[in-house]
Amino acid sequence: MKAVILAAGEGTRLKPITSTIPKPLIPLAGYPLLEHNIKALSNAGIEDILLIVGYLENKIRSYFNNASKRLGVNLSYITQEEYLGTAHATGYSRDFVGNDSFLMMYGDLLVESSLFNIIIEKFGKSNSEGLITLLEVNNPQNYGIISLDPEGYVTKITEKPPAELNLGNLANAGIYLFKPSIFEAIDRTKLSPRNEYEFTDSMEILMNELGGKIIGYVLEDAFWSDIGLPWQLLDANRYLMQNIERKIEGKVEENVQIKGNVCIGEGTIVKSGSFIEGPCFIGKNCLIGPNAYIRPNSLIQDNCHVGISEIKNSLIFSNTNIPHFNYVGDSVICENVNLGAGTKVANLRLDEGDIKVFIKGKRINSGRRKLGMIVGPNVKIGINCSIMCGKKIGENSKIGAHTMVNEDVPSNKLYYYDSNQGNVIKNLKNK
Repeated sequence: MKAVILAAGEGTRLKPITSTIPKPLIPLAGYPLLEHNIKALSNAGIEDILLIVGYLENKIRSYFNNASKRLGVNLSYITQEEYLGTAHATGYSRDFVGNDSFLMMYGDLLVESSLFNIIIEKFGKSNSEGLITLLEVNNPQNYGIISLDPEGYVTKITEKPPAELNLGNLANAGIYLFKPSIFEAIDRTKLSPRNEYEFTDSMEILMNELGGKIIGYVLEDAFWSDIGLPWQLLDANRYLMQNIERKIEGKVEENVQIKGNVCIGEGTIVKSGSFIEGPCFIGKNCLIGPNAYIRPNSLIQDNCHVGISEIKNSLIFSNTNIPHFNYVGDSVICENVNLGAGTKVANLRLDEGDIKVFIKGKRINSGRRKLGMIVGPNVKIGINCSIMCGKKIGENSKIGAHTMVNEDVPSNKLYYYDSNQGNVIKNLKNK
């Protein structure tokens, strides 16, 4: 059994987080998202894995060339030159797969690691050419819905069916197992109205024209997330933190309290008066404290400084400074960000309603009562700033002192408060 992971996408809905880092390398519980999946595949006995890469691929290749031996797998790479749909992307793996069966999955998924063993065993016992994982959803009209016969085999695939058709609520969960016969079906697949080669069309060709059976496996009571929105990173990190082990490799001064499973990397110094509650991950060569309060489910990557500040349920990427009298809750802060003294992040509306976030120009309900800020890389925030719930600050932007950020700030902007004009946004070159 081999594995193919589609990891070429740009992750536009996650911007500005993905402005300088590909989605597969976003850190969760101390390691990149993709590494958690590769480790799970390795534990399921899969040693040969192909990564189909594209956006910022050199960063993916560089990281995993160094990590593959540690993970116990043989990694190969193919660059996806054109983005013409999932079937087209899967077709890149034909020579790698050869005559073997293979597992194929999207690189932005995170699922319980035990799932891979279960579906490999089920596929091996089934008389089928393929297996598709399925998930029960509350709004089937927004998904591709899979219909099964009484024996659990796929009979029909319907894209975003009207509710009145009553075709059930089993949606594609994005992990498949196939024999090489799927490539003949891909060869027969025609462009869809979206101008893409759809993998669901290939599966229907496999069933209807080539006589192959595809069995469905419904995920029940298992963690599953297709990480495409910023707040889903917080959910995924929280899930992975449940399995973190206590490991203190840095220097911890006197009068520091560490409660629960906390990982502290080499070269990190935790100064007197600090209180760290697990589960929590702090990387290498960080300076924490004095008198820092790090609350559960926080990730602080390498080379960060957190001073007399409070961090709660947040992702803090490398080389970021949160030094003096700051509060950061339920937020994602990218690399090389600096918060001025006294900066506070709001993460709860006064009416305690769900927080909405603009994603690609549309206002999306996060479904969360608590959500702070999403900050791109290389952002500088002046002293005594306030950032309101769910606001995004684009990469390389600067926030002037004493400013309330109550709207999204695009990339490469200077955003500040003027007593005559209110909040002002200017291109940095005109500052």
